Amino acid sequence: MREDIAAARLRDPAARTGLEVAVLYPGLHAIWAHRASHALWRRGLRFLARANSQLARAVTGIEIHPGAKIGRRFFIDHGSGVVIGETAEVGDDVMLYHGVTLGGRTRDDTGKRHPTLANGVVVGAGAKILGPITVGRNTVVGANAVVTKDAPEDSILTGVPARARKRRGHDDFSDLRLASDYSI
Repeated sequence: MREDIAAARLRDPAARTGLEVAVLYPGLHAIWAHRASHALWRRGLRFLARANSQLARAVTGIEIHPGAKIGRRFFIDHGSGVVIGETAEVGDDVMLYHGVTLGGRTRDDTGKRHPTLANGVVVGAGAKILGPITVGRNTVVGANAVVTKDAPEDSILTGVPARARKRRGHDDFSDLRLASDYSI
């Protein structure tokens, strides 16, 4: 939990104190509830996992399926309307803004249906990443982009459908606060 609070404070310039973040940030509440739900899911307690997940959704406005795999230091800023599907995988140090969907493109329930986000990905507000695709390490997905194909690492994805371009020099977190600059 401390690591999550520290990650939120690093990524959100409005975060004043650890206590404020722990008590008032629904994105953190959603990920903490997800971790509990995911543990239940892995133990085969699927109904209880789904019930906990739905309760968290009602409280936070963020829907994370208990089957989704979420890495460390994951941060959802503002969060309202975020949806993360059952077979989604999210790496470490990933940040999502409000209205993001990590969704499926097919009703086939026999395999992977949702995207994989590698470490260090930032997804701007309203972006939709759909299907069993991979978004490469340190990629920025612009606001309202619709991503339906694999994306290389260190790229910027913008548009509908999203197109990739190479990112110029960057440091580890400078773009986290600037994802809204990559809107269409």
